[in-house]
Amino acid sequence: MANISKPKRREDANEKWLKPRDAALELRVSFPTIKQWIYKKRIRSVQTAGGHHRIPQSEVDRLLFRTRAKTEPERNLLMRQLSGRNQLVGRVESVRISGLMAEVVLSIGHQHITSIITSRSAREMNLKVGQTAAALIKSTEVMILRV
Repeated sequence: MANISKPKRREDANEKWLKPRDAALELRVSFPTIKQWIYKKRIRSVQTAGGHHRIPQSEVDRLLFRTRAKTEPERNLLMRQLSGRNQLVGRVESVRISGLMAEVVLSIGHQHITSIITSRSAREMNLKVGQTAAALIKSTEVMILRV
């Protein structure tokens, strides 16, 4: 992407630039939709010397939930903010993964809460005994959130 025209703003110089198709994938819209947004100036882009459009990552972020956070740790924190009020924070007592499911037991005060979640979720959160986690209680479901 060395042929990208000179960025207009100083902060654009270090920015990651995406092809329209990559931006469309990230935004979960079709390629023709991205092209229409470019033509209607709904999304900022620059043209390369060859006439191809490049979209700055900040423009994609502006249209995603991540816009309120500039860094990855801030974005991860934003993902944790939920509207649910029934959150109980405690310590992971045990994690038992078997097949597609995992049993997670949290100790909250002198109480234990058990949640059955997918094994993939347990692995992605990298839940370990002794870590702090939150139980999110919604109706008849209990979800685990690593804190």
